[in-house]
Amino acid sequence: MKLRFPLPLVLLLAAGAAITPLVDGISPYYYDILIGIGINVILAASLNLINGYTGQFSLGHAGFMAVGAYLSSWLTLRAGSPEGSAGLALFAAALLGGGLGAALVGFAVGAPSLRVRGDYLAIVTIGFNEIIKGTIQNAEPLGAQRGLGGMAKYTGFFATFACTVVAVAAIHNLVRSTYGRGFLATHDDEIAAESVGLNTTRYKIVAFTLGAFFAGVAGGLYAHFKQFIHPEAFGFMRSMDIVVMVILGGMGRMAGVCTAAVLLTVLPELLRYVAHVESLPAWLRGVAENRMILYSLLLIILMIARPQGLLSFRAQRAKS
Repeated sequence: MKLRFPLPLVLLLAAGAAITPLVDGISPYYYDILIGIGINVILAASLNLINGYTGQFSLGHAGFMAVGAYLSSWLTLRAGSPEGSAGLALFAAALLGGGLGAALVGFAVGAPSLRVRGDYLAIVTIGFNEIIKGTIQNAEPLGAQRGLGGMAKYTGFFATFACTVVAVAAIHNLVRSTYGRGFLATHDDEIAAESVGLNTTRYKIVAFTLGAFFAGVAGGLYAHFKQFIHPEAFGFMRSMDIVVMVILGGMGRMAGVCTAAVLLTVLPELLRYVAHVESLPAWLRGVAENRMILYSLLLIILMIARPQGLLSFRAQRAKS
């Protein structure tokens, strides 16, 4: 399979090369936003494989993120969170373990549930998300309702950047491979795809499993950056945040989805900043203080003005 480098990957590489020399001197606040961007790009890109390229509608992506976050945290805590090269090796193994654990759960849930379609699938994935959350809340080894903390801060710019590039490149090249055309065929017309011999259920399960894997990796990065995780951080609203990134970016359009992930990570923090700038007019700061209302209003306006997303699926398919 010939590897291709999509526009978002090129932009990520260029941004990473430009930012790397400045990371050591960046303030903790901006560093937190930078890591958040990388994690959200992974989450949005992985859900785009399910919702965008394969045409399903999953609302339980935060559940996979939770599995990866808690499993990778449990692994590093059990190993004693060593430092140095041993710690980095452990962190890499924990991320892989968290991703594989999330993929296994995704397969176990996806195999039976992906035989349903549309709204029914969305309801099933919402239920799955709540089951995962409820299970964690009652699991004492995982901190139960208290949350889980004490993880070493292994997540840094390089780890996040590397995982983001791998996720975007892997999904982009998979979809454009000979095998990956089956995802697009499943999206376009499932009945027609089955009539020419494609096993659309298998394609949906593969998309679900791979998307869950990368969501688990993103969860591991999140846990080892925040150093404390709580079940409420992986609820339905977190899944909706990821879905909004995919829809706003244009389902099936990797460049648009990555752009939306960056935009929706930065926008709330920008509004927070505006609310505390004394030199700005009082009315403007007052509007910005209600940033969640303004944030929601901007999303509504964007979806009315651009319902197909920032970059539509149709446009991408025409270029293929």
